[in-house]
Amino acid sequence: MRARMRRWQKRSGYDKIDLYTRGSLHSLVWLATLSQVLLTVTRPVRESGAPLALIAGTVLAAVGQIAVGIPLVARTMDSYLGRRDADRRLLALGAVLLAANMSGLLALSAYTGVEKFPELQLALGASVAPFMTSFVLVAPVWVSGVFQALLVGGLCVGVKLTGGDGTSVLSTFLGVAFSSLLITVSVRLSAWSLGVMSKLREAQDVETRLAVAEERLRFGRDMHDVLGRNLAVIALKSELAVELAQRGKPAAVDQMVEVQRIARVSQQEVRDVVRGYREVDLHTELAGARGVLRAAGISCSVEGGSPRDVERLPATVQSALGWVVREAATNVLRHGDPRLCVIRLRSAEGEARLVVENDGVSPATAVSPGGSGLNGLRERLASLGGSLEAGPTGDGLFRLAATVPLPASPREPAPALQEER
Repeated sequence: MRARMRRWQKRSGYDKIDLYTRGSLHSLVWLATLSQVLLTVTRPVRESGAPLALIAGTVLAAVGQIAVGIPLVARTMDSYLGRRDADRRLLALGAVLLAANMSGLLALSAYTGVEKFPELQLALGASVAPFMTSFVLVAPVWVSGVFQALLVGGLCVGVKLTGGDGTSVLSTFLGVAFSSLLITVSVRLSAWSLGVMSKLREAQDVETRLAVAEERLRFGRDMHDVLGRNLAVIALKSELAVELAQRGKPAAVDQMVEVQRIARVSQQEVRDVVRGYREVDLHTELAGARGVLRAAGISCSVEGGSPRDVERLPATVQSALGWVVREAATNVLRHGDPRLCVIRLRSAEGEARLVVENDGVSPATAVSPGGSGLNGLRERLASLGGSLEAGPTGDGLFRLAATVPLPASPREPAPALQEER
């Protein structure tokens, strides 16, 4: 049971809704068919003199609807979501089994008499559920409406031909029509909700990939700006040095010395670009974490992260806490199924404290002490005399708290007292 709960908690929100929706539709098929089978073998039917083969055939047709309806629901749901085409042969087989099942129920009512088989309307309404659950997902709305109208009309005629009176025909009409309409509305709404969530998830994935691509382009532009001009100058001066050397002029040495100087400058500029890319700005990281988490459907709020609050911290403290924000946001996206994340930044009593809390984590979740991300943060903070704490709080929240001491600011000398005359 614990293993199943852990697997359930590791699922994303979309996966949970997908499993719930499909499970509900499968349960509908099972419950409707089982209730119909129980109504088919009641005492009035067994004592009516109906052939045993007819009763068994009706039950087998209902069981066949389950065998076909379960995989048909899965395939038609995938077809509705645009993942694959529906199996038309399986859909046709489901329609044949539906017709056989309803024909068997009408034949049984002819033997028992409608007045002795009052459960006929319930059994007919239940027999419609397995096929209609799948049919409404692949058929247009108007086609589904016409099919239901013809189905209800045919059943009413069948009840009349088997000896039913006007009351029986009316109750059959109301029962089957209501059951069919209820199935259509509930199934279509469930599938529509799942389709909307699927499109939202795809949009979030596209947004994440675009953000990564944009960052790569930005870094590529920086490298091009740094190296493009210098490499062009190096190429020209190298060609000039070759020509001068071929002519035996000593100026070729001066050109190669200049090439050497430009190469060293380029090397240093590349290091500066990489260093600037790897350095972390706390205010930028706070804004980036909030944007990324919100794009992933997680409500994120930042307290105490205004530019004025960040500027009060030394550069080394800002860089260290910026790495903490980046790692915390990554962990929030990777682990659990969070819906809310709060980031708090406080600086008081000679220390700066950054706290990141998110939900969606079970109290039994343990933090691996060997994680490279958290260990790297601990080493980075330890170099500044700081510390890092991470783990569940016991109330469904996960908290990551980083503390860094602030260097003491030099005191201003007190003004000298003037002597009183």
